[in-house]
Amino acid sequence: MGLFKSLFGTSSDSNNKEDLPWIPLTSESQLETLVENSNTKPQLIFKHSTRCGISRMTLNQFQAQFPESGLHADLYYLDLLSFRSISNLVAKRFQVFHQSPQVLIIKNGIAVVNESHGAINSLNLAQYN
Repeated sequence: MGLFKSLFGTSSDSNNKEDLPWIPLTSESQLETLVENSNTKPQLIFKHSTRCGISRMTLNQFQAQFPESGLHADLYYLDLLSFRSISNLVAKRFQVFHQSPQVLIIKNGIAVVNESHGAINSLNLAQYN
């Protein structure tokens, strides 16, 4: 059981995002601010399904690796089950297919990265500064 908990966490871990300075993405106005801020600093959106073990495992790995990534970005966390309408806006605004888990990096109003599942933790994030 310990191995599965360490890999997939528990349902109570799904909101355990204290490791990084996550900004909850919960409104359309925040999305517009994010786009505007992307002109001066990369913006990262992590779309997460709180009911998916793979999404939870990917989020945990991302959080463990991010401090050493070298990326200086604002980090947005999107609980796509609670804010599906915002997730749909993200897909439409950045012309990407909805996936979960999914990471987008926004620069100058454009999604320069759109990765999901295992590819998220293989990204060389420093190149997007």
